[in-house]
Amino acid sequence: MKLAYTAYNLELKHPFAIAKFSRTSTPIMLIRLTYENTDGYGEASMVPYMGESVETAVNFLKRVDWNRFIYPFDFGEIMAYLDSVEKGHPAIKAAIDIALNDINGKLLDKPCYAIYGADPSKMPVTSYTIGIDTPEVIREKVADAKGFKVLKIKLGRDNDKELINTIRSVSNLPLYVDANQGWTNKKQAIDMIYWLHDNGVLLIEQPMDKANLEGNAWLTARSPIPILADEAVQRLTDLEGLRGAYHGINIKLMKSAGMYEGHQMILKARSLGMKVLIGCMSETSCATQAGIALAPLCDWADLDGPWLTKNNPFNAPAMADGKYQLNQLPGLGLEGIDPGLFTSF
Repeated sequence: MKLAYTAYNLELKHPFAIAKFSRTSTPIMLIRLTYENTDGYGEASMVPYMGESVETAVNFLKRVDWNRFIYPFDFGEIMAYLDSVEKGHPAIKAAIDIALNDINGKLLDKPCYAIYGADPSKMPVTSYTIGIDTPEVIREKVADAKGFKVLKIKLGRDNDKELINTIRSVSNLPLYVDANQGWTNKKQAIDMIYWLHDNGVLLIEQPMDKANLEGNAWLTARSPIPILADEAVQRLTDLEGLRGAYHGINIKLMKSAGMYEGHQMILKARSLGMKVLIGCMSETSCATQAGIALAPLCDWADLDGPWLTKNNPFNAPAMADGKYQLNQLPGLGLEGIDPGLFTSF
């Protein structure tokens, strides 16, 4: 197995603000793994609050024994090995997993979605995320969402109703909401949830602090719309402890350490009677294509990374009527790859 990589700064179209953070770009590590004569591509999106960086990614890659990865790949064993190298670092582990899934699909001459049993006809619409901003910029962002059928709104500050009213002044599209742990009073939160329900909100992610299991469970028991865990769930081992506290979970491949464990989380959530949203960080088409491959197995999708950025280095995934269109290309189906983008390790 040969490795090449590049550090890449993914620039956002607008400053991206949530309840507790704001940023204008995201550091990315793109990797290319070559098994014999077959290339696979992967991506680590390292949003600052997750604690990874280009430096930590490079240091992790240096510690990996690439000779261990022999085809046919045992993805469960591979993830156990990567976790044994060092705990944490889910984004760079995701990059490795995604690249190996890309290779696997190419060697089998099958799209990744077919390997995971995803039915293209069950592709959910994907939402377009609108971060916290001024009313003027909010309206600009809504205009940028042309072609999308659902908007996802970041809330969690003291002007939540103003943001929703601003959006409702220019759009009647259904809404998803992500409070990013921003609500602190459960009685005020349940009042807000009922108000949001009346304003066309279909789901709410992480209303209260991830450590406040009782508070989130209290809201879940009373909410007229699904309440999903986001920050409260990262890896597969987190799910069992969330039973009954949420209606569902938000899976992000950058948290689940890739496609294999993301798929395992979907299966586990189903066994617990939980619904699934598949989401993303700020990502290029590479990680987005990996998420798209699993999206038909989920109830909702929020895979808008390439549409929120200015310098996606790959072709944007095909979309029609608000849904991604799966192609028949083997592996991820990634197109527009510049071989000169990568530097040998």
